Amino acid sequence: MRKALRPFAELDRRIVRAVSTIPAGPLDGVMRGLSASATKGKLWFGLAGVGALIPGRPRRAALSGVLALGIASAATNLIFKTLLPRRRPAASLLPIFRFVNPQPSSSSLPSGHSASAAAFVTGVCTVSPGIGLALAPLAVGVAYSRVHTGAHWPSDVLLGSAIGVAAGLVVRNWFPPHEVTPASRITEVAAAPLAGGAGLQLIANPGSGSYSPEAMADLRESLPGIRITELSEDQGFDQIVDQALAAADTEALAVWGGDGTVGSLAQRAIAEKLPLAVFPGGTFNHFARDVHTARVADVERAVQQGTALLADVAEVKLETAEGQQTRIMLNTASVGIYPELVQRREALQKTLGKPVASIIAGLRTFVVLRPTKLKIDGKPSKIWLIYLGRGRYYPRGFAPLERPVLDDGVLDARYISARTAFSRFRLLGAILTGRTEVSPVVTLSTATSVRLEMADDAFALAIDGEVFDGVRSAVFAVLPAALTVYAPAADELDDVEAG
Repeated sequence: MRKALRPFAELDRRIVRAVSTIPAGPLDGVMRGLSASATKGKLWFGLAGVGALIPGRPRRAALSGVLALGIASAATNLIFKTLLPRRRPAASLLPIFRFVNPQPSSSSLPSGHSASAAAFVTGVCTVSPGIGLALAPLAVGVAYSRVHTGAHWPSDVLLGSAIGVAAGLVVRNWFPPHEVTPASRITEVAAAPLAGGAGLQLIANPGSGSYSPEAMADLRESLPGIRITELSEDQGFDQIVDQALAAADTEALAVWGGDGTVGSLAQRAIAEKLPLAVFPGGTFNHFARDVHTARVADVERAVQQGTALLADVAEVKLETAEGQQTRIMLNTASVGIYPELVQRREALQKTLGKPVASIIAGLRTFVVLRPTKLKIDGKPSKIWLIYLGRGRYYPRGFAPLERPVLDDGVLDARYISARTAFSRFRLLGAILTGRTEVSPVVTLSTATSVRLEMADDAFALAIDGEVFDGVRSAVFAVLPAALTVYAPAADELDDVEAG
């Protein structure tokens, strides 16, 4: 073996002698500083910290790089340095001012600095090639600095770099390529143009997030023909809407409230075959954002111009101990973690406030939650959470944020199985490493209908943020293009989103 490796050892000595002939100068200080900065991964952890501050691809690239660095460091220090002991270059081979002091005492083969540098940059490159290529010269500089300062032989650097690249490629399989969110697309349809809001009947929820008498006064000023009816605890929702619809000249409905109120009025708009104007009157306004009416001015303009879009909805047939009812789902529904969290939060928020109550409720839910047993399309299942979205949401992991197409005709079904061993902690690990899309405890699919039935006990179901207790069964079915919603025209979307 020594005889076979002799030519490589001789080449190492020749390269080190060549480096020793480089005149003293600023390069020596740069190499010493670069080598020291990369000791114990300080340089790479610092860059990862910067990347972690930027959501999206930079953050995932930083995590990928750190994981690859960890694998390379463990392989280098725990395995290869033990199996391949080697003396470091002798001090006589380099000028004393250039030689690293004190010299590391571990095996020279392979170079840990080079392994970490190559691993971090390769890991970053698998997620973001642009960032990875920008960092590549820095990794090359760190690797060369170990030869320049006499810490390693060139072959040590080559083997260390190879280990680092291999570690980066291993991590690549942990980060599946995220499906690109498609551009927003709407199906335009003409609705009645209501000059000055004449013929528009607005149902306002005074308990919604952005309701105020001033907001209603501004609305009347912009749309003098609008009629506004406010919800009250003295009358039921249907009774108030019936009275509002009694006016013979009603040509469209409008709603000012949260997603729950929007869903209830959407159900009436579909039944009455009337277009719906959705003002951003809630706390989060998920549906208003999706139909591009996150600003009051956009809704007012669409109402007067008669521009609208078609949106699918999901019809939900619920069976509870109190009987059967039908609801319209505009956004999402869930069983498991979310309904439990909402119930705990509502019990605490009157005394603690919503932000603090949400944190405490989230911690309690994660610690004490028990799996829910139910049947999904007739199949007995044990789950931590099932999530149903009306329409395909992005990203495809377990933190859906965007719904670019409102009439794709599908339900977005995602659930976390509790049948796999340590499923709760495997899910947490998948979330931390960005692998929810390929985690064995997560199932992602699309369907046009989904049936949920109780197995042993009735379950809690949240629909657009409203929780229903004691549910025995729930059948979800897509109603294609069932709702007409006032919205900006397609050629205005870029300006609306920029605004």
